Amino acid sequence: MKKAISVTVNGVVHHQDVEPRLLLVHLLRDVLNLTGTHIGCETSICGACTVIIDGQAVKSCTILAVQADGASVTTIEGLGTEANLHPVQEGFWEHHGLQCGYCTPGMIMAGAQLLDRISSPTADQIRHGLEGNLCRCTGYQNIVEAIQYAASKAK
Repeated sequence: MKKAISVTVNGVVHHQDVEPRLLLVHLLRDVLNLTGTHIGCETSICGACTVIIDGQAVKSCTILAVQADGASVTTIEGLGTEANLHPVQEGFWEHHGLQCGYCTPGMIMAGAQLLDRISSPTADQIRHGLEGNLCRCTGYQNIVEAIQYAASKAK
């Protein structure tokens, strides 16, 4: 039996009838066609599916769509635009914070939420803030530099 939910995604209210077992990541990708949120492990280990729900970075493969009823969700598509990148997106561009790009949306979302909490984080605070978001390509140093760049842009 489907359940009616209302969720605001990137500033747009969506009313959907969803199966109670539908994961938020599948609502975003398969129903709303917001494919920037990646599906990695589907077990909450990799962080590729990280979105921001009501100001908190959350792995969307661990949340049912019905649990997001009434919430405000920001995905990578809602963080910035091509013409006006979010500082973390710009940092990834300027400091080569990606290689294959699979983890990038989740890393950017976790980095953005970190900067909302700590405006000038140290490298150790950035590494701690990104725990739970895995990258197999970069070695993380450029990701840390990208977030430090974003922090300096916000000053």
